[in-house]
Amino acid sequence: MERRNFIRKSLGAAVTMGALSNSLSSGISDLKMPSESTNFEELKFHKIDGIEFTGIKLRYPRQVGKNSIKDIHGFGPSPTVATLKTDKGATGWGLLRSNIKDSTVAFETIKGKPVTDFFTIEGGVISDSAIAFDIPLHDLAGQILRKPVYKLLGNDKPETAKCYSGMIYFDDLEQPSKSAGLDKILEECQFDYNYGYRQLKVKIGRGNKWLPGADGLMRDIEVTKLIAKNFPEVEILVDGNDGFNVNGIIDYLKGIGDIPLFWVEEPFKETIEDYQVLRKWTKANENIKFLADGEADPDMNLIAQLEDLKLIDVCLPDIMGYGFTPWRNLMPILKKKNILASPHNWGDMLKTFYTVQLVGAYGNTATIEGVTCTSDDVDFGDYKLIGGKYTPSDAPGFGMKLLKKNI
Repeated sequence: MERRNFIRKSLGAAVTMGALSNSLSSGISDLKMPSESTNFEELKFHKIDGIEFTGIKLRYPRQVGKNSIKDIHGFGPSPTVATLKTDKGATGWGLLRSNIKDSTVAFETIKGKPVTDFFTIEGGVISDSAIAFDIPLHDLAGQILRKPVYKLLGNDKPETAKCYSGMIYFDDLEQPSKSAGLDKILEECQFDYNYGYRQLKVKIGRGNKWLPGADGLMRDIEVTKLIAKNFPEVEILVDGNDGFNVNGIIDYLKGIGDIPLFWVEEPFKETIEDYQVLRKWTKANENIKFLADGEADPDMNLIAQLEDLKLIDVCLPDIMGYGFTPWRNLMPILKKKNILASPHNWGDMLKTFYTVQLVGAYGNTATIEGVTCTSDDVDFGDYKLIGGKYTPSDAPGFGMKLLKKNI
């Protein structure tokens, strides 16, 4: 997917005020609201006074290779973050939902205004002009009110969910031989297991682009069987990144036999007809727990139809591409439909921890995508991965500190 195009679409359409207000009103009765005794008056006394943009470097523990549609992903991203400042000295920072140029223009529309003109505890970002700062504003509110985001959103004790490693890519294809490649996959699984994950998401679809179709299918099957054999206590998720057709993914599922899968993600570009075929097959073969979709440039109307028809079980739009505020509004709607959430986090661990706070507030989550990173530019705080689940930081805001100065 061209993530840049998705974000442009989100800024231009999915998070318009109409979309925000409609999704909020349809699920408002199920939202967890902050207690009345909490004093939020302090927010209106803070006016936005300044902004700094900072480029940071995040490192993966290893090179991340290909998936079914994209070439080698590399050793980690270098995103730009923004720090908002108020006239009273408070700051909040985080990833942007736009580029620096557009964010600079957007900043002029909020400069000098009280935080409550475009952000509320109940609704998150309530103004189109401020949506680029969705994450920094949530962090800022948490800093001002001295609460972690999950408490800001109304939950005194955080919900937790399983967390999977999202880093088992086609790294076998970068090795000089098939046997060396399979050893590499097992080495990576062991690293992730030692790190604390008890779920592993395995990329499949080698035959879409990188190997002849039949050879790619056989390698996908072999890798899955190898992981299941060597890590029997781990739950396996598989992700096709739309690299199959419906018959191809069923051939893969037949090939792995009775190996249980926690979920099958994005096997093909979603259609109602193809998901009807796949759902019929999975109902007859009960080793597949969930079908998950909605990450790659999703048509949210179509995703909603798939949910309503019970053709998918888990909704996946990206925590940044779709947005933290829209996800807040979507959570109660999914719960009402008995659909689980799992915001897509691939890219970096900042996104993982944003989602951990979101889940802490709302629950109703199948699992969280873990993206392991280190950085000299960020203190990731005291998030803890215990028993395969992340516990959110109790520090104010998102509980992370920006160590690098502005660019």
